[in-house]
Amino acid sequence: MIIKEFTLEELAQHNGENGKPVYIVHRGRVFDVSKSGHWKGGLHMRRHHAGKDLTTDLKAAPHGEEVLERYPQAGVMKKEADAKRRVPKVLEWLLEKFPMLRRHPHPMTVHFPIVFVFATTMFNILYVATGIKAFEITALHCLGGAVLFTPVAIVTGLYTWWLNYLARPVKPVVIKQRISVILFGVEILIFLWRIRVPQILDAWTGASVVYFLLVLSLLPLVIVIGWYGAKLTFPVEK
Repeated sequence: MIIKEFTLEELAQHNGENGKPVYIVHRGRVFDVSKSGHWKGGLHMRRHHAGKDLTTDLKAAPHGEEVLERYPQAGVMKKEADAKRRVPKVLEWLLEKFPMLRRHPHPMTVHFPIVFVFATTMFNILYVATGIKAFEITALHCLGGAVLFTPVAIVTGLYTWWLNYLARPVKPVVIKQRISVILFGVEILIFLWRIRVPQILDAWTGASVVYFLLVLSLLPLVIVIGWYGAKLTFPVEK
């Protein structure tokens, strides 16, 4: 019996969309789960996508790998496909030893800049509304936290993109990358401006209005980044 070998590109075509079959991979084996009611449309539990290697995901599932034995095996993955990941052997061993490193670094670190950016904007608004200087100083501290953690989130995001998406130009990821660079640039600009002119918001001038608008712009920027990040995990289309 000839066993079909799949490349990553071929596997991605079997994602359950538009009537396509639903294939998933576990430990190099390709399973056809099209008849499973839990994989309608190629999405499982609004989180796991078909057409991908779910070996790591299954380790965190409430069921064992024996569930997959209920479904026919469509083939196996080509060894060359695995090589396309270009993952060093040391890193592959580390990921096998600590599976959390495959998924958790970015989702964990991305929350820090999101919180700091929200806090920066809100404390500045409170200062403008109340005139209490402590709010404005707290906003500066939060902005410093955003400047520190935004590049960390960007680096872990690039790592996740390379590891899980093979650095392919996935639309939500590309949008997140571009806006993250803009966000980081605005953060640095505001931070340096505030350090150079500590009284920038103490009186309303043309400069203070521009500064405050830049502070307000942080909010929609981080919301868009968070929105597209959430779409990757919980697609609203489904």
